[in-house]
Parts: sequence; structure tokens; C-alpha cells
Amino acid sequence: MKQKITVEVNGRMRELEVEPRRLLVELIRDDLGLTGTKHACESNICGSCTVLLDGQNVHSCCVLAVQADGKKVTTIEGLSRGAGLHPVQQAFLDHLGYQCGFCTPGMIMSSVALLSENPAPTDEEIRFGLTGNICRCTGYVQIIESVKAAAKADSEQ
Repeated sequence: MKQKITVEVNGRMRELEVEPRRLLVELIRDDLGLTGTKHACESNICGSCTVLLDGQNVHSCCVLAVQADGKKVTTIEGLSRGAGLHPVQQAFLDHLGYQCGFCTPGMIMSSVALLSENPAPTDEEIRFGLTGNICRCTGYVQIIESVKAAAKADSEQ
């Protein structure tokens, strides 16, 4: 039996009927067509499905859609407002914090959550903040540089 939920996704209120066992990642990708959030491991390991739920980063493959009822969800598509990229998105682009790009949305979302709590993290704090996000292509050097650049750009504004 479906349940009615109301959730704010990327600033837009949505009323949806979902199966109680439906995952948030399925709601985001399949029901709302926001495919920047990747559906990969389904076991809380890789982080490619990371979104912000009321400002906290969560792996949407391990959150039921009904748990988002009454909450705010921000996906990679909802970070930027207007024509420009979010500062973290821009830093990843400028500092090559991506390779194939599959993990990039999750890395960016985790970085946004980290920088909202700690606007000037050390390298070690960045590494810890990205725990739970796996990149299979890089050695993380450019990812860490991207987060540091985003933090620096934010502090200069």
C-alpha cells in the first residue's frame, strides 16, 4: 500500500505516493528524473548516491523515501542557483577533482556538507569528511585540492 509523502526537493515542494520500501535514491532518479544522484552499491559503501537531507549528507540508497517526508532534499542538480555553478562544483571543475565522473556528485555533496560544518578544514579533516565516498579512478589528490580550493574561495567572499 502506497504512502503519501511531502518532500522539498531542490527547493520545490513535491507530493508523492510511494511504496513504504521504496528507496530515496529510486524516488530521486526514477520518480523525479534527477539522474545526477547515482545508484550503485545499495549497501552504504560507495557514496555515489549522496544527497543532503535537511543539510546532512546521507547515502540515499540506505534511506527510505518515507523517511524524507516533511524534509528538504538537495541533490547535485539543486546546488547551483541560476546560471553559475555552486562554488564546490566550480572548484571540482577548476582543479580536476573528477576522472570518469561517476562518484563526483556524491563527492561534491559530501564536500558541501563538510564545508557547511567546517569552512576551513585541514587535509585530514577533508579525508575524514569524505569517508564513505569511493573513487575508483583517482588517488584523491585532486579531490582534496578541489575541496581546499572551494573552502578558500568561500572564505574570500
